[in-house]
Amino acid sequence: MVVGAILSKLDFLDELIQSLSDEIEVVIAPFERQVELLDTIPGVDKRVAQSIIAEIGVDMARFGSPGRLASWAGMCPGQHESAGKSHTGKTRKGSKWLHMDLTQAAKAAGKAKGTYLFAQYARLRGRRGQAKATVAVAHSILVAAFHILEDMVPYKDLGPDWFMSRQNKVQHARKLTQQLNALGYQVHLTPLEAA
Repeated sequence: MVVGAILSKLDFLDELIQSLSDEIEVVIAPFERQVELLDTIPGVDKRVAQSIIAEIGVDMARFGSPGRLASWAGMCPGQHESAGKSHTGKTRKGSKWLHMDLTQAAKAAGKAKGTYLFAQYARLRGRRGQAKATVAVAHSILVAAFHILEDMVPYKDLGPDWFMSRQNKVQHARKLTQQLNALGYQVHLTPLEAA
């Protein structure tokens, strides 16, 4: 008897979810192209793309810049200044639904190997911790969404080696040599000949 009641409740909830999903499909139909474009971002699926459109809309002119959108959404670091000293603060409050969906997308993107967002997450997680890395990746997803909706183009991944390609190779080699010397190793660098 109890099992039957639980199963009937589950059936009712499944029907309710299906009817709400059908209603969402009808309402989001005019924005299907934008949903498809947002779905190209690693970690963003169709439901998250629909949620992003529901929360921020498709007209990016109202925000003006990705920084203003991130600030409005509460996906940028806070700033606290006291006695002339600057300290980082908590992120400001924004849409809790958008924050929840972007966090979910950031965690999924942090597992999508071979992408810029994965490299960003891995790089920040070691230095700043998992929570701050997740918020930073969520911020990047929101900035990408701004540009995608503004220009109506699919997501273009910068690649997992983007951070390394921006570094000066000589300075990076010098830094690594100093780190190895500090660990007690003597290092002599000889450049490879170009093939």
